[in-house]
Amino acid sequence: MAIIVNLDVMMAKRKMSLNELSEKVDLTLSNLSILKTGKAKAIRFSTLEAICKALDCQPGDILEYV
Repeated sequence: MAIIVNLDVMMAKRKMSLNELSEKVDLTLSNLSILKTGKAKAIRFSTLEAICKALDCQPGDILEYV
């Protein structure tokens, strides 16, 4: 059982690059990259909220429990 991060899928659907998202959510490229590749151990609700706002999606669109 694991939590899968589908950030790259949502970014592709919205045609948004990692650089664009980084600027919109005020997060470093390296931190976003760690999140995107699923290597992050945690995410702040404020970060998740900013990502959802920038990508116009719900948290469930980004995080999936398998």
